[in-house]
Amino acid sequence: MMADALALPPLRGTLERGGSLADFIWFRTGGPAEVLVRPADVEDLAAFLKELDPSVPVLPVGVGSNLIVRDGGVPGVVVRLPKAMQKVSVEPGNRVRAGGAAMGISVASAARDAGIAGLEFLRGIPGTVGGAVRMNAGAYGRDTSDILVEVTVVLRNGSVETWPAGRLGYSYRHSELPQGAVVVEALFEGTPGDPAAIGAEMDRIAAEREASQPLRSRTGGSTFKNPDGHKAWELVDRAGCRGLRRGDAQVSEKHCNFLLNLGEANSADIEQLGEDVRRRVKADSGVDLEWEIQRIGVAK
Repeated sequence: MMADALALPPLRGTLERGGSLADFIWFRTGGPAEVLVRPADVEDLAAFLKELDPSVPVLPVGVGSNLIVRDGGVPGVVVRLPKAMQKVSVEPGNRVRAGGAAMGISVASAARDAGIAGLEFLRGIPGTVGGAVRMNAGAYGRDTSDILVEVTVVLRNGSVETWPAGRLGYSYRHSELPQGAVVVEALFEGTPGDPAAIGAEMDRIAAEREASQPLRSRTGGSTFKNPDGHKAWELVDRAGCRGLRRGDAQVSEKHCNFLLNLGEANSADIEQLGEDVRRRVKADSGVDLEWEIQRIGVAK
């Protein structure tokens, strides 16, 4: 890491060299960002990226609910959007507009209150709109690509563009958003519905998550993608990995597709435990599990 060497353009928001990521990443592990940037608004971010040396990598991070930050930290600039970009508003045509920093539950709740159905599944996604749009997050039979109309992004060169959903090249848990692009706003569309019925479905999703997932633990959400024709957790369980440990990193006994930090694990422990699981599943069923959690930064 070369924090002192990186020349940085002016910013109205805050800029922190060696900014901690472990303070907010769900696993509570990992090294610092070379530079952690919190822009004041879209214009501030766009101006900063336009002037930033094009060779410097840029990585947007939301709440880190699906992230392993390696112990050596993250070179370049990590962008966290400010609270000002958490706004959610309802528009005609059963549409909901949300800032990139808004949480899934905020979008689902606004849709419920407006009688807009189809966005309930966002209640079950514990991340930001930006993260959901980038990775085509989904739950309970629906994906972000099912409801997205358009997205506003600040590209790595500082240009601000609004793209129709079709331009994102969506597939399962994947989009073709370019490297360094930051999602600053998204427009979603549902269908007319009864607020009471929508609320009941959101409550059902919340109760199901509480019953089946280790929500009160230091975790990173779903670890592996579901392979075609399989559920990842079933393959992990069948390979004898439920409760498997490496130091203080553990495969959740409650839901085998979740890894846990029991307290003193570092990111290397967690990532290596995931690789242990992948090897065991491959040996048991012949299936190559793909990581769903994004792993970023450099090993120590």
